[in-house]
Amino acid sequence: MSVLDADRYREFRRDLHRHPEPAWCEFYTTARIVEELRDRELTDLHVGPAALAADERLNVPDEETLDDWLDRARGAGADPDVLDRLEGGYTGCIAVIERGDGPVIGFRVDIDALPILESDDAEHAPAAEGFRSANEGYMHACGHDAHATIGLGVIDSILESDFAGTLKVFFQPSEEQVSGGKPMAESGHLDDVEYLYAVHIGLDHPSGEVVCGIDGFLAVRHFLAAFEGEPAHAGARPEQGRNTVQAMAAAIQNLYAIPRHADGQTRVNAGLVGGGTATNIIPEESFIEGEVRGESTELAEYMSRHADRVLRASAEMHDCTVSIETLGEAPSATSDDALAAIVGDVAGEHDGVTNVVDTAELGGSEDATYLMQAVQDDGGLACYVGVGTDHPGGHHTNTFDVDEADLTLGIDVLAESIRRVADTRP
Repeated sequence: MSVLDADRYREFRRDLHRHPEPAWCEFYTTARIVEELRDRELTDLHVGPAALAADERLNVPDEETLDDWLDRARGAGADPDVLDRLEGGYTGCIAVIERGDGPVIGFRVDIDALPILESDDAEHAPAAEGFRSANEGYMHACGHDAHATIGLGVIDSILESDFAGTLKVFFQPSEEQVSGGKPMAESGHLDDVEYLYAVHIGLDHPSGEVVCGIDGFLAVRHFLAAFEGEPAHAGARPEQGRNTVQAMAAAIQNLYAIPRHADGQTRVNAGLVGGGTATNIIPEESFIEGEVRGESTELAEYMSRHADRVLRASAEMHDCTVSIETLGEAPSATSDDALAAIVGDVAGEHDGVTNVVDTAELGGSEDATYLMQAVQDDGGLACYVGVGTDHPGGHHTNTFDVDEADLTLGIDVLAESIRRVADTRP
C-alpha cells in the first residue's frame, strides 16, 4: 500500500480533474503540483522556465489566450507566487530527490488536458460526484490528472523508502500537442539520467492489468498549412481572384493520396480545415491543420516530405502561396526489455494485479519518446508502462474517467520498480 492515504490521492486527482488546462496553459495544474511538492523533502524543484529548453517549445498560444488561462488559475485559488513564475506559458516542473550513491532514474508523467466538453450525464462519475470540469469545453479525457497523481505518489513512496540514488520526476506539459516532450528532453535535466520510466493509465487495458513495456509508438508531426490568395467578387470578377479554398481542397484530396510505404504503417489526416469569409467572395485565406505519422521515425519523415510537396504543389496549381509550420512532433521509440522485466516481476507480486502483459502496441503517438530516446542515445534504458483501468468512455471522449483504486496500484508498481532498478542496475 502506498505511503499516504488513498483518499488524499483521490482528492488531489479530482482537484486536477476539475481544473483541466490545455497545452502550455497548465498554470493551475503546475501550481497545485508545486504546492504539494513544497511539503516534501526534495533536493530540488525546477519550475517553469527552469525545467524547459525554452527555444524548443512549439505551438505556444498567443498572449491573450495565455493571460486568460492565467487569470482562470488565479481565480481558482492557485498560488500567485508560483503563477508569476509560469507567465508566458512556461508550465511544468521537475522534482529531484538525491539519496546517496546510486543511479540516476527518471520518471515522466504528463499533465495537460483536451479541448472536449465533458459529459454532464448523471451516470458520469465526475458529474455525479461534483468534480466535473469547471473549465467548460476542456476536460481530462486521457487520464493525465491520474498520471500527475501517480507522479506525486511515487515521490512520496520513494521518500519513505531506503532508495539509494537520484530520482527525477518530470511533470511534462503539452503532451496532447506533442510539443512538450522535446523542451524537457533538451533542458539538460536528462543528461545524467541512466534509466527512465514513463506511464499511461487505461489504453483499453482493464483494472488489475499491467503492461510492462509498451511499444508501437507512431512517430508524428502536426502541421499548419496557411494558404494565401487574392479576393475578388465571386459573381462579377471571379477571374481576378486566386482561390485558396480550391488550393486547400486539392491539397486535402492529394494528402490522402500519398502512397503508403511497404516498410510499415503510415498515416495522414487533415483534421481541421477552413477558409473564406462569405459566399460571394473568392476566398483569400484558407488553412489545414493536419498530421502525418509513421511506424518509424523514418516513415514519418517520408510522409512529412510528401505532405509538404503536396501542399506546395496544390498552392501553385491555383496560383496561391502556402506557409507550412510544424506545430508539434515526436519520434518513435522502443521500451527496453530489462526495465520491462522488472515491472513484470513487481506487478506479479502485487496483490491488486490480476494480469501481467509483457508488451503491447500503443497504435498512437506520444512525445515521452523524446525523453526515452534521449536516455537511450546516452547509453541508458527506457520503458513505457501501462496501468490498466476500467474507463467507462474511450480515451479522448466526453465520458472518459478512471477507476481511482488504480491510482495506488500504479504508484506501488512504479515506485517499487524504481527501487529495484536502483538496487540491481540492469
